[in-house]
Amino acid sequence: MYFVYIMTNRSKTLYTGVTNSLIRRVEEHKMGIGSGFTAKYRLDRLVHFERFDDIRNAIEREKRIKGWLRIKKISLIVSVNPDWKDLSCEWGLIQVALVPPAST
Repeated sequence: MYFVYIMTNRSKTLYTGVTNSLIRRVEEHKMGIGSGFTAKYRLDRLVHFERFDDIRNAIEREKRIKGWLRIKKISLIVSVNPDWKDLSCEWGLIQVALVPPAST
């Protein structure tokens, strides 16, 4: 299984990616690893994803979305997630980038 996904931040900067493990990849983005762009802009919210059985279809869709104007990407997100909720919150992922380490 493969996923095309869109990450964002408080400023609604957008990043589109493709992965074979959505949970792992989103967790990496939240920790600020795996992508210089997502680390730089602290893209820590999953606002859209689509599932594919074939990697070629996923890559094709990712490229198509990346070629869109920002307004069309926003329209896609709002069509399924009008409140821009972090869809990964229900997974129980640790938001490392936002939570300071506990002191002992």
